Amino acid sequence: MQNPERTGIAKFVADTSAVFIREILLLLRDPFSLIFSLLQPLVFLALFGPLLAGTLGGGSTAETLQWFVPGVIVMIALFGTSMTGSNLLYELMTGSYERVLATPLSRSSLLVGRALKEFAPLVVQGLLITIVCVPFGFVLHPLHLLAGLVILGVFGIGIGALSCALALAAQNREWLFWTVQQTLIFPLLILSGMMLPLDTGPAWMRTVALANPLTYIVDAERALLGGSFTDADVLKGVVAALVTCVVGLLVGIRQTRRTA
Repeated sequence: MQNPERTGIAKFVADTSAVFIREILLLLRDPFSLIFSLLQPLVFLALFGPLLAGTLGGGSTAETLQWFVPGVIVMIALFGTSMTGSNLLYELMTGSYERVLATPLSRSSLLVGRALKEFAPLVVQGLLITIVCVPFGFVLHPLHLLAGLVILGVFGIGIGALSCALALAAQNREWLFWTVQQTLIFPLLILSGMMLPLDTGPAWMRTVALANPLTYIVDAERALLGGSFTDADVLKGVVAALVTCVVGLLVGIRQTRRTA
């Protein structure tokens, strides 16, 4: 006797898993994109890192890395997840997304499955970056790093969902997606203190940074990778990641349903 057709939460979970597996398989078939995405952070570490020694008070290479590596890991998450919508744009242009819409998959699962896919690459990339820096004096706290990657993964899911929502809103206008993405990403990056400390910046910049959720993610990663679970910045980072994830999924699901 056949099992009754899944409904409700069971169907949503099954559909989301199917979309997640599809997206992961596409990534595994083209691992070069994952490897290539590591080149830019490594260049930043090699060329930009030494310049920070003077900015941070002339600290040692190890101290500079302890401050800089968390920002680089967040940068990987920001660049990688914010470009998630570009893959969806390609599917929209080639018609493959329309074929997916013809399946019985729930419309919400199409967005959530894609967004969840962002977690796996972030973990791999974050681990590789930190391991590469250990021989140069970076102190690795495994449990703290794991917690940091989980926070980053939650944040990345939200950004990935927003990127997909933007792609759906900009379909047939690829220029619009890239204009909005590029216009937003660099102010977010600079106004988070990711690459340079904002302590010596103008007052208006420090004030604007308080409204940037990425600021709290960067601070949380620095606290965690520095070996602290009890720093107040960790809780702020958790809240910022959860809020970004919830808002991203709500906006993304709404846009997916409107477009389908």
